[in-house]
Amino acid sequence: MTSTTAVPPTSAASTPGQIWQRARGVLLAVLVLVVAGVAFAALQSDGQHGRLDPRSPDPHGSRAVAELLQDRDISVDVATTLAEAAGAAGPDTTLLVTGPNVLTPHQQRRLRTATAGSGGRTVLIAPGRSSVTRLAPSVRAESSGPVAARTPGCALPAARAAGTADMGGVRYSAVAVGATACYPDAGHDTLVVVPERRTGDSVLLGSPDIFRNDRLGQRGNASLALQLLGSRPHLVWYLPSFDDPSAAESGSGEPDDSDDAAGGESSFISLIPSGWLWGTLQLAVAATLAAIWRARRLGPLVTERLPVAVRASESTEGRARLYRKADARDRAAATLRSATRTRISPLLGVSTRDAESPEILLPAVAARLSASGGDLGSLLFGPAPADDAALVLLTDQLDALEREVRTS
Repeated sequence: MTSTTAVPPTSAASTPGQIWQRARGVLLAVLVLVVAGVAFAALQSDGQHGRLDPRSPDPHGSRAVAELLQDRDISVDVATTLAEAAGAAGPDTTLLVTGPNVLTPHQQRRLRTATAGSGGRTVLIAPGRSSVTRLAPSVRAESSGPVAARTPGCALPAARAAGTADMGGVRYSAVAVGATACYPDAGHDTLVVVPERRTGDSVLLGSPDIFRNDRLGQRGNASLALQLLGSRPHLVWYLPSFDDPSAAESGSGEPDDSDDAAGGESSFISLIPSGWLWGTLQLAVAATLAAIWRARRLGPLVTERLPVAVRASESTEGRARLYRKADARDRAAATLRSATRTRISPLLGVSTRDAESPEILLPAVAARLSASGGDLGSLLFGPAPADDAALVLLTDQLDALEREVRTS
């Protein structure tokens, strides 16, 4: 009767306790990140919005100008669909379109139809070439430039009262009769006011910077923003959205690529809330630090004791299988010949250092065995075998040579 005995685990096998000790640091870091992210999102959920959002206190938000307008008894309503924006157009309303380049051509034509004869004011922020063609046909969009402090250079009362302001971005040239162009840059203008029917007008701004929270208090930005948006008692702040059902009515929900190139404000990155970008960056930094912390080999290799004893035959067999899998007969033959030379050199009175020298080793072997030096040279220092059979034959011949040297 045979008994089966349990084989104790080797020192290379990790116990549950060891696994927990190695992983608990990473798990704790992940837990802290998750808790911090949830807490941050909960605390900021009421105040975080997108760019130019009148509810956002972020640097690129517009909550400050919206609150200043409300202090002047101007109502501010947010619209996220074309139906809401077009329905609110009227003689007592200023319609601010924060992303005209995001609108589809069909949406742009509908918006133009609703606002052209409303008698109110329409403010378009950085519309590109094709957007201008549909929303303000009497204006042409030119190239873009940097935002910088610029002087009005026109007779528009709002611009003259504001003085120097942060203007730039898309440059425009107006061909309409009675249009007012201000804040010139490189021969074109970055603020254009075009009169419309029934005392209405359209305002084209090359850049949204004067509405941003972090820019509002600089130079004449606040004055210009309040005068452009506060000419009517009601302001509708239109934030175009890709979820708007009207985007699919034209059969294409994609914005024009030419608008992005000309306007420069509707890229994919600009539509992502800043909080998500910062969160992604923090996760990337945390992952990098964790990888560095868990790295095993940051310096040169060091010799370590094997956790278990490995028999020499197993190591030899494993290396032989690797050589065979790679068809490395040259390396196998070189290893066999080197081992043979190393073992027989002390028997011949040759130092191990000189065992790799044919001029020293071959004469000593020939003198011991009274054999031909040419045959010995081919055996101990010859070329690689052509096939596996030749390699086996070489092995047998080396083994026979070593036995003969030992017995002679």
